Amino acid sequence: MSSVKPTLIRVGFSADPDDAFMYWGVASGTVDTRGYEFEPMIEDIQTLNEWALEGRLEVTAMSLATFPRVADRYVLLPHGASMGSGYGPIVVAREPLSHEELRETEIAIPGELTTAYMVLRLVLGDFPHRELRFDEILPAVVAGDVAAGLLIHEGQLTYRDSGLVKCVDLGEWWLLETGLPLPLGVNTIRRDLGVDAMRDVSSILRASIDAALEHRDEALPYALGFGRGMDEERGDAFVAMYVNELTCDFGDEGRQAVRELLDRAGHSTQIQFVE
Repeated sequence: MSSVKPTLIRVGFSADPDDAFMYWGVASGTVDTRGYEFEPMIEDIQTLNEWALEGRLEVTAMSLATFPRVADRYVLLPHGASMGSGYGPIVVAREPLSHEELRETEIAIPGELTTAYMVLRLVLGDFPHRELRFDEILPAVVAGDVAAGLLIHEGQLTYRDSGLVKCVDLGEWWLLETGLPLPLGVNTIRRDLGVDAMRDVSSILRASIDAALEHRDEALPYALGFGRGMDEERGDAFVAMYVNELTCDFGDEGRQAVRELLDRAGHSTQIQFVE
């Protein structure tokens, strides 16, 4: 495969603080990009998933649920994943709803390609749902436009401010089921860049994560710009939830969690990482 360095690497990441935090090292110029030009492409995760189906970006975050559909075109990066151990996306409503009630309740979801939707189907089976952009779900539940909503990103921390109650925590459910962290989002790189370029870019993006962790006080304000009004305390807590040891490297536990979740969801695909 060719080892010629491309001049442009478009990096897709979702508009939330943890993804932005990980990109800070590149965005700030702290990390040596080795002659590559990086361009951030910031969209909601469902849009990034749809773009991944087209192979639009050289590097992109995507839902783990989407990865089996594009494994012929993308390879997993060994870092940058969003995993929570005992916490994750939640279903909220204006009043407590049991699993039985939720199965008969229309739930707003952030997209059918998201891992959150895939895992909620493991919990509930089929249920009536409506797709909304992730940041429209909480207001829709508050307004009564939909009875319940599946929240990702910072809504997991802020839902109580709007008087909502938590009905299901997918990360908690998964931990009780398997003893494993819940892999939600993954970072991937397009195979056609070639082995050498994939390794170079992987190394640069890992260095970006390390730089943000080493310069947390500088990286956090950048990340909070993607937090939709989240204060510093909550923003820091949210980043800590999803930029953790497993973000720096999947390790054996993270790889096991990926295989277990995809197996339970009925996706058979070869899991390949950039090494």
